[in-house]
Amino acid sequence: MTQQESTGGRVPAGKPFLLCADIGGTKTLLGLADKDGLQAHRRYANADFQDFAGVLGAFLADTQTDPAQVDGGCLAVAGPIADDGLSAQLTNLPWRIDNADLARRFGLRGLHLANDFAAAAMGAVTSSPEQRHTLQDGEPLAAAPCLVVGAGTGLGMAIVLPDGKRWRIVPGEGGHAAFAPADETQMALWRFLHARHDRVTWERVVSGPGLALIHEFVAGTVHSPADIATRAAADPASAEARSVGLFLSAYGAFAGDMALACLARGGVFIAGGIATSLLPLLARSNFLAAFGTKAEHAAIAARMPIHVATDPLLGLRGALGIGRQRD
Repeated sequence: MTQQESTGGRVPAGKPFLLCADIGGTKTLLGLADKDGLQAHRRYANADFQDFAGVLGAFLADTQTDPAQVDGGCLAVAGPIADDGLSAQLTNLPWRIDNADLARRFGLRGLHLANDFAAAAMGAVTSSPEQRHTLQDGEPLAAAPCLVVGAGTGLGMAIVLPDGKRWRIVPGEGGHAAFAPADETQMALWRFLHARHDRVTWERVVSGPGLALIHEFVAGTVHSPADIATRAAADPASAEARSVGLFLSAYGAFAGDMALACLARGGVFIAGGIATSLLPLLARSNFLAAFGTKAEHAAIAARMPIHVATDPLLGLRGALGIGRQRD
């Protein structure tokens, strides 16, 4: 077992906790929370386990938690949730998570399954000012919709609606809308991508694989997104910096289009590891200019607050928030 990160030790015996999880393709974060927040969490490498039950068993053992102490919660899963909300299949891992199986193995009941980006969206809109980097203050409206977008392996999107003291998450697939080139360079990029894919979507451009393709278009060489980001930060005049600049301009345009579609005056939140890793470059890029280039509706875009969500436990805290709402 590989435990890459942990906080908290043995949880108090007999005390009820909510279980929360952020289950991705390569790692799983698990946490236990009471009314005061997360009291313990662990990060595990999925490659060390045959299934999610193995990860969960290790977590309960590591925290010396009696399953009888678990009083519901939420598991956020990187994959589609069944229509009945009781099972899920991970997209990039042959794991199936089933509430009935977890109840049979561990006696856990009252768990809710949610898509991982829904959890990220919940975590973003409920984050504290210390867990955000503000790009544009805007003029927020408390009763207006919020938008959460996040580039990673793919391109996630969700609209979050305030509902009294609760939040309603409306997932979307805006990342699969057609990419709209904004200038001649982006038109050339569209042609480059169209030669490989009959349909060029925003996700083909604004994602980790998209950044790698952009750099191949710009420089004719293939590198990982992480290498591109590192080289771009080291040399502002490099081909990698040009690639990141093109990527961030497209990212800003996408976020602005989706924000305009739902009038996200409650705030626009940029989630995902790519945004946080590129934050120094993002702040001085054309991201904001591309976000606000909305012709006759530019004034509306200028009144939308824009934040980068920087909490490394965003998905875990979001799963906790969903679990609490259903408690």
